[in-house]
Amino acid sequence: MSEKLFALDIGTRSVIGLILEHNHSQYKVLDMVTEEHEERSMLDGQIHNILKVSDVIHNVKKQLETKHGPLSKVCVAAAGRALKTKRASYEISILEQPLMTDEDILHLELSAVQQAQYQLAEEEQSNQMTHYYCVGYSVLHYLLDESEIGSLVDQQGEKAKVDIIATFLPKVVVDSLLSALKRADLEMEALTLEPIAAIQVLIPESMRRLNVSLVDIGAGTSDIAITSEGTITAYGMVPKAGDEITEALSETFLLDFHKAEFAKRQLTNQQTIEFEDILGIQHQYQYAEVVNEIDDSISDLAASISEEILLLNQKSPQAVMLVGGGSLTPELPRKIAKILNLPENRVVVRGIDAIQPLTNKECLPDSPEYITPIGIAIAAKQNPVKYISVTVNERTIRLFDLKQLTIADSLLAAGIQVNKLYGKPGMAIMVELNGKNMTLPGTLGSAPIIKINGREASIQDPIKHNDHIDVIKGEDGRTPIYTVEDVLGNTPKMTVHINQEVYQLPLPVLVNGHEVPLDYTLSDNDRIIWHSHYSLEHVLKQCGFDHVLSKMRPFKITLNHKNIKIFDYIIQVQKQGKELQLTDRIHNHDQLTIKQNESITVEKLLEQVDKESDHSIQVYFNQQPVKLTKRLTKVYRNGEIIDFNTMIQPDDVIIYEDQTEEPFIFQNIFRYIDIDFDQIQGNRFKLIKNHKEVGFLEEIHGGDQLSIEFDKTSNPKLPQ
Repeated sequence: MSEKLFALDIGTRSVIGLILEHNHSQYKVLDMVTEEHEERSMLDGQIHNILKVSDVIHNVKKQLETKHGPLSKVCVAAAGRALKTKRASYEISILEQPLMTDEDILHLELSAVQQAQYQLAEEEQSNQMTHYYCVGYSVLHYLLDESEIGSLVDQQGEKAKVDIIATFLPKVVVDSLLSALKRADLEMEALTLEPIAAIQVLIPESMRRLNVSLVDIGAGTSDIAITSEGTITAYGMVPKAGDEITEALSETFLLDFHKAEFAKRQLTNQQTIEFEDILGIQHQYQYAEVVNEIDDSISDLAASISEEILLLNQKSPQAVMLVGGGSLTPELPRKIAKILNLPENRVVVRGIDAIQPLTNKECLPDSPEYITPIGIAIAAKQNPVKYISVTVNERTIRLFDLKQLTIADSLLAAGIQVNKLYGKPGMAIMVELNGKNMTLPGTLGSAPIIKINGREASIQDPIKHNDHIDVIKGEDGRTPIYTVEDVLGNTPKMTVHINQEVYQLPLPVLVNGHEVPLDYTLSDNDRIIWHSHYSLEHVLKQCGFDHVLSKMRPFKITLNHKNIKIFDYIIQVQKQGKELQLTDRIHNHDQLTIKQNESITVEKLLEQVDKESDHSIQVYFNQQPVKLTKRLTKVYRNGEIIDFNTMIQPDDVIIYEDQTEEPFIFQNIFRYIDIDFDQIQGNRFKLIKNHKEVGFLEEIHGGDQLSIEFDKTSNPKLPQ
């Protein structure tokens, strides 16, 4: 059973209306009407004057109705030139993250797509990024720590980044199209996109595994679609097309726009063209002359189209198909082939003879400008674009069903920022280690929980009409708990030898000036000091020599009711014979010796306070020098008299008293010489001072010559 289809191609220059007959898998064009816009009511695929465009649509409809009866439903296409293409990047830190998964990478890609939506909304001076339908995106590059990489799966580093190119269809394009049809008393039966329409009739699905670029070159813009791996992978638009060539002819040969357009059409099928310029002068030129004059404009158009293809495809495709009236521009296929480094037979202009399902091709003009209108009717019938409704967090979202939709698409349409679904990392703490700042990061936030119709799902899962989607934000991370050991790791121990004994002790750690154990929990702004050495004081404490410390410091005594500080230590610690101070550094394997200091005596104490403790003279006995000493001071400790050789101890109470200074007498010498008084007892002797006989109480002075003379008959043993 046959079926009639009414299709409209609403273009920048004109509106083309077609009546097709659909019979099984074949299509036949029954009628075709073209009417140009009187004003520039269409610009870049967007209807700027709905009333004017609807009038043209209404006229086309009336002409077709005179032959085919009332028409109420129509197949239309949203212009490919209305598609908005944006490049965007998104970067995340993965320093503390486990290996990246496919899900992580998809989140990264969607964040980049949303970034593109934001850019687009800002350019259009709108805060509503949901005013655009994302109809597809392609990844241009993955980067790991600023270096391009083939895949981020299972990668680790500091930063991951993705560059994408995304294509959007403004919602207003569809809305204005619906309004124009409604004013012309038409209802939209099916909707497609112009690039899809052309691909539908020229590149069937069985051929879409090939990497082919289709370029629809109209009057104002050139629409581009790319196929690869069995699907349409990218769309693009170049704001240059046939009008660029028309304007070049107009400026070069002084023609008004309409005459320049007529001259351009002559170039497609004539070797000689004739025209009259604005001065009324008739001209006749050969094809080659005209093409040579406008070669720069043709080259510029070819370059713009080729650059967009390379941007979308990241390489030259296997082939390029050109359709639309602008594809007839002289030398254009050859120039595109040269830029893309393709053989010339791989860039071709296709006419309606290439539409396989079309039966009456011989009755139709074999022009590439009719590919899109015919494709609209066929594509809109075979693969109409549908809307589906889903609920995202209790909010109804309508989606433009251009491809297999996923949960990710619904989140984009709902304006949910994918990068904000993850829980925030916990607040980091800052510490200082040996004067350098360190950041101790918090725990990572958890991934969001996504459910579709009550079951847990991934953002890659497909969706269908009336699905119910819930998105629960991931939990935020926590402020970290770190110990000193977490920061320092396994700190080594130090070995020290004290009086031949071996001691091992952990190296000291100070936090905010206080020594702490390795399991001490750190707080924000803590200052940690860790060194690979100890002070002598710390070593003695750690090794159990606390009692030594008080004897290695200055100490106080009371001397004649006054406090005095003694700076001579009772105990010395030496390393390689050198006396150490408590603040000196001790390193691994140092050998220390602890020694008692015997020099802190009463006599030395009196010397330190400039107190004369005795009076001495030197005399000569039997011509031998003898030193005589008389104490001038008596010393008491805690009420008991003590010897001048007594050791001073901390906190002693010392009292010294001056003695009356008396002269030395002869008998004092007997304390310093060796004489046997028992042998001389009963014998007669004389005491001689400076050759004169004196008595025992005779005063003597330094330098005096002393001796004892005996009666020779007694012959006692005298000291020599």
